[in-house]
Amino acid sequence: MSFVNVKKKEVQIKIVYYGPGRGGKTTNLEYIYKKMNTNVGTEMVSIKTRGDRTIFFDYLPFDMGKVRGYDVKVQLYTVPGQVKYNATKEVVLKGVDGVVFVADSMEVREEKNLLSLQNLKDNLATHNKDIFKIPLVIQYNKRDLEEKGIPLISLETLQKSLNSQLKVPALAASALRGTNVVTTLGKIISMTMVSIKQKLK
Repeated sequence: MSFVNVKKKEVQIKIVYYGPGRGGKTTNLEYIYKKMNTNVGTEMVSIKTRGDRTIFFDYLPFDMGKVRGYDVKVQLYTVPGQVKYNATKEVVLKGVDGVVFVADSMEVREEKNLLSLQNLKDNLATHNKDIFKIPLVIQYNKRDLEEKGIPLISLETLQKSLNSQLKVPALAASALRGTNVVTTLGKIISMTMVSIKQKLK
């Protein structure tokens, strides 16, 4: 749940990028950081393994202006994709206000996407949050790989397997190129802000 400091008139919202390992979660945040570097005014924190894969989280805070007289601070996190780091995923999801699920479009990653989405559902439940009620956007990443002849899952199949029940906004993207990265962020922030405004009434 968002942290509201009534005395300071400040709201902190937490958005977590979730999905299978090597799906593009960190690449999303790196692109956002480069794009918004002049506005962010803070450093992006990354904790990585020797193999240069994110173990804990990437954390990127920035200022969103005011809502109902409150200063809004947005914190973006990613979780490790690997199954063995599930305890870390649970910790990072604590207090989450909105989620971006970054699905890997490569055919060989189809099962990993399904397992990761189920894992998100389970880990949200440990914090008494319902995947059907929390602000959620799905990003179908790596669409640019089609140009290199790499077999991709069709958008129709991705929608059917990952979003037929959730029915949340979903965007085709390339985190590497920045295609729909900022649009994804804008969508999840706007959805999250709607729920925050309701809480501040």
